[in-house]
Amino acid sequence: MCEEQAPHGAAARDLYTSDYFGKMRSYALASGLPWFILSAEHGLVSPDAWLEPYDCYLPEMGREYRARWGTKVAEQLEAKLGSLSGVTVDVHAGSAYVMAAHEPLTLRGATVLDQLQGLSFGHRLSWYVKRAAEPAPISEVTALLREQPKALTPDRILALQGAGLRSPGVYSWWVDDSGARDLSDGLGHDIEPGLIYAGLAGATRSGGALSSNTLWGRIATMHLGKRRDLSTLRLSLFSVLAETFGAQAVSETELTRWMHAHLRVLAVPVADADSLGALESAVLAELDPPLNLAKMPKTPLRARLSELRKEHAASTEG
Repeated sequence: MCEEQAPHGAAARDLYTSDYFGKMRSYALASGLPWFILSAEHGLVSPDAWLEPYDCYLPEMGREYRARWGTKVAEQLEAKLGSLSGVTVDVHAGSAYVMAAHEPLTLRGATVLDQLQGLSFGHRLSWYVKRAAEPAPISEVTALLREQPKALTPDRILALQGAGLRSPGVYSWWVDDSGARDLSDGLGHDIEPGLIYAGLAGATRSGGALSSNTLWGRIATMHLGKRRDLSTLRLSLFSVLAETFGAQAVSETELTRWMHAHLRVLAVPVADADSLGALESAVLAELDPPLNLAKMPKTPLRARLSELRKEHAASTEG
């Protein structure tokens, strides 16, 4: 928790304005795990919760307040995650916050991890800078994108409300047996059940400008949105399924319904947005997803997909 705040209300993730908090937030986002903010005033806060500026700093509060606060934090976390037995809670905060929450969390069976214990403020900043600068290993990211059992249904992804996904990263889409048959029929080429498409979200732009896109934005609002002209994947799926079922049968709503029925997605947060473009190229070369066109070698299947996309993109514009 950092005491520097915006002068107006904001989502909790944006209320605290210091560079230090920004580094902690980036680290949390890149973890891909559920994360929350410790507020001396409110206890445990979801990143999207709306907060007004307040004047409360835990180290300045009395022992009784801190004890009540720690119990409140543990209760709030338990309410959000369920049983804390066996859960590791990685706390990134000053010692007053860690000490107040430690006993209530451990009494509920959690393990409290304080990776920055004893570090000076300068060394804490360096700790985050070092980890943000480490590029994600290509082999590790590729392996994560191949872990089909961990792929989530669209319903599960949307239920997360962005938790763990509001960061840059890469993703892979998977199709089931029935969906693969639908795609094969439309393409006139065999699509095997499994990984069919991969991509990135939030890469630094070619001119050096930062992207505001995230895994959540890409997957939830573009791929699972209502406009195929905003999503390469949606346009490809529509173009193929229009051949299978007829263009009149595949509305935006029906396309989304088909995706919910037959697809799953894996998302892997990556902290280094500058390296995402190169990382995607390397990952695509390893995975060779059949519905990817950019950065991929030409095949008869991809040639047919390109033809269908041009045809249906033109019909969309018309």
